[in-house]
Amino acid sequence: MEVTAAATHFDTIVLGAGQAGPPLAVELANAGHKVALVERKDFGGTCVNTGCIPTKTLLANARVAHMARRAGDFGVSTGSVAVDMKKVKARKDEVSGSSRDGVEKMLRTTPNCSVYSGHARFVADRAIKIDGQRLEADRIFINVGGRAAIPRIDGLESVPYLTNSSIMDVDFLPEHLVVVGGSYVAIEFAQMYRRFGSRVTILQRGPRLVTREDEDVSKAILDLLVAEQINVRLDVQDIAVRSAGSGILVDVATRGGKSAVTGSHLLIATGRTPNTDDLGLENTSVQRDEHGYVVVDDSLRTSAAGVWALGDCNGHGAFTHTSYNDYEIVSANLLRGESRRISDRIVTYAIFTDPPLARVGMTEADIRKVNKRALVGTRPMTRVGRAYERGETRGFLKVLVDAETKLILGACFFGIEADEAIHCVTDVMYAQKPYTTITHAVHIHPTVSELIPTVFENLKPLEGD
Repeated sequence: MEVTAAATHFDTIVLGAGQAGPPLAVELANAGHKVALVERKDFGGTCVNTGCIPTKTLLANARVAHMARRAGDFGVSTGSVAVDMKKVKARKDEVSGSSRDGVEKMLRTTPNCSVYSGHARFVADRAIKIDGQRLEADRIFINVGGRAAIPRIDGLESVPYLTNSSIMDVDFLPEHLVVVGGSYVAIEFAQMYRRFGSRVTILQRGPRLVTREDEDVSKAILDLLVAEQINVRLDVQDIAVRSAGSGILVDVATRGGKSAVTGSHLLIATGRTPNTDDLGLENTSVQRDEHGYVVVDDSLRTSAAGVWALGDCNGHGAFTHTSYNDYEIVSANLLRGESRRISDRIVTYAIFTDPPLARVGMTEADIRKVNKRALVGTRPMTRVGRAYERGETRGFLKVLVDAETKLILGACFFGIEADEAIHCVTDVMYAQKPYTTITHAVHIHPTVSELIPTVFENLKPLEGD
C-alpha cells in the first residue's frame, strides 16, 4: 500500500524493518490496526543484509572449498582448488537479496500498512518526523538494530578498514586479513577467509577467545583456528595502525613485548553498538543506559508510555532469534492478552564456525557464581558415530545439571551438527523437565543427538562444588 500525504496519524508506527518489526507490523495490520513502518535503508535489518543470511552463505562457500581440499581423505580426486571470489559474492548477494526483497514485498502489499523510506526522528514521545512530515501514533515500536562498534585505535582514522557490513562488498581475496576482535564475528570471518585462501591474523585484547564461554570452549576454538593455520595473538594490550605502501601496518603490544603485523586489509570486529544515537530520543522520555541501549521492562515497554523497544537496540540478546522472540512477546501480550516476558527466555546461541559451537543456559562459570551444586557430563566427538563417519571429530558435548532438582542448567556442544543437536536440550529446559526426560527417550542412530542421553547418563560432580 503506498503512502498518502494525508496519513499523519496511525494506530501504530514501527521504526525499522529488522527481524522484529515486519512481522509485528503485518500482524497488527491484519488485526485492523492502521500501521506505518519506516525503514531508512535496507529491509530485513542486520540479519538479512550484513549478518546471518549473507555470512552463513559465505561460510557455506568456504566449507565447500575446505572439503574440496580434503577430498583425498575420502578417496575423491579433485585436483587443485580455486575460489572465484566474484562468484562467491554473487551467490551471497542473490541469497541475501532474495530475503530482502521478500520482506519489502510483504510489507508493501499488506493492507493497512503504509511503508515510509527515510530516516525518522522523534519529536515527542509518540510523534516522529520523516522528510519534514510529522507522524503520530498511539503506539511506537523502536526496532532500529545496531552496527559495528569502532574502538579507539591510534591511527585508525587514517587507514581504510572493514566492518561486518562493508566486508559484504568484497569480491576479491585479501592477501592478508588482519582481524581485530576475538568473539563470534571475528572468528567466523577469520575461518571463512582462511578457507577462501587468505592469510589471516587475529588480534584479541583478552587472554582468550570468546571470553563469555568457559575456558575449555575458548581453548577448543583456539585449537581449531590454529589447526587451520590462522595466526592468533592473545593478550593484546595496545594497537596502533598506519599505512604501509598498499597495505596496513599494525603495531601490536602484548605482555611479551612489541611486534608488527603487515596486512593487506583490516577488519574491525570488536562488538556492536545500538542505532539509538540519531533518533531524537532526547526529545522524549525514553531512557537509555550508559551504552546507548533503550531501557525496557520485562514486557519490552520503555520509560515512555506507548513506546516499546525490540531487537538489538534494547540490549537483551542481539540475535535474530531473540529479536523475533521480542516480536512474539509483544504480539502475544497486545493481541491475545497473554503475559509473556523476556525473563522467561533461556539464553541460547551458536557460533557458526565449522564445526559450530552451540550453547544454551548457564556455563560452568555462571553456576559457580551462584554457588549451585551441579553435575557435569561430557563426551568427546571422537566417540560420536556421526562425527567419526564424516571424518569430523573435533569438539565435545557437555551438559550441566542441578544436583538437587535434576533440571538441566545448561549445555555446550562444539562439533559437527551441534547447532541442531542443542535444541533437544533446549526444549526440555523450556518444559522444565528433569534430564531423565532425555535419557528415557529413544533417538535415531547414527546421529549426534543419539549420544546426548549417554552424556546425561554419565554425570559427575562439577569440580569446585
